[in-house]
Amino acid sequence: MEIEIGPISERGMGFLILLREGGKMKDLIKRAAEDLIKSAYAIALTGAGISTESGIPDFRGPSGIWTKDPEAEKRAYQSYEKFRKNPKEYWKERLSGPSLLGDLRKVMPNPGHYALAELEQIGILQWVITQNVDNLHQRGGSQKVLDYHGNAFKLRCVSCHARYDPNVFDLERLNRENQLPPLCKKCNGAIKSDVVHFNEPIPPDVAERSFEEASQCDLMLICGTSAVVYPFANLPRVAKRRQLEKGIGIILIEINAEPTPLTEQKISDYLIQGKTGQILPQIVEEVKRIGKEYGK
Repeated sequence: MEIEIGPISERGMGFLILLREGGKMKDLIKRAAEDLIKSAYAIALTGAGISTESGIPDFRGPSGIWTKDPEAEKRAYQSYEKFRKNPKEYWKERLSGPSLLGDLRKVMPNPGHYALAELEQIGILQWVITQNVDNLHQRGGSQKVLDYHGNAFKLRCVSCHARYDPNVFDLERLNRENQLPPLCKKCNGAIKSDVVHFNEPIPPDVAERSFEEASQCDLMLICGTSAVVYPFANLPRVAKRRQLEKGIGIILIEINAEPTPLTEQKISDYLIQGKTGQILPQIVEEVKRIGKEYGK
């Protein structure tokens, strides 16, 4: 398979390659590596698929948390409203039981996380925007991460959006002394988990920065996401709309176990079908192999 390399703006748009079993995996990995090398501003979007490879359960799969425990899903839908109405009870409930995801401190990043961090370190990847709340990108070495749905290792003021390490507050003492919820040290607003609950707006600082990054990238890696949860799933469409409206060459590459609506609607340019933890490291190795030839 011959691949012509040139600036992204010179390439044809909308060319969809679907990798199926027995397809030309090596050709697509080479194409992705070359696209990354020629990009000027690449970003990555990641979803649950990259975290499940570290052993974190998903929510709606056959063995998902909510599949096994529908009552837990019902409680999750009530969390934000409970915080708004009674933040003290919200905190008492949080402090009384284990996290649905278990002890995330024991979970380790996988090769997919490390590969994205390496793309950042060599100057190709500008940002990771993730749906995941597990902090694994940061632990894997990525420095520029936007936690679109929040971070389970942070707390957030709902008034001024300041973030805090949970250790800043002695939550157990506040509970014993009936002084919950913790209050923001900047504006005295109520503090909640940084995790974005159902029916809770995406924090405006993250939403705005994510939109800006999607609007200015010329390459977007879309890794391990089903692309059905909004408004996150709109970010590839933001990039595609800029491509169509301004005639700017923007490459959208999916790395997913299965085709998604982005594949079917031809939002993405091509899909490399498989596990992110297997495909991303191969792309990085190919980038390093051919990088010197193209100046990166």
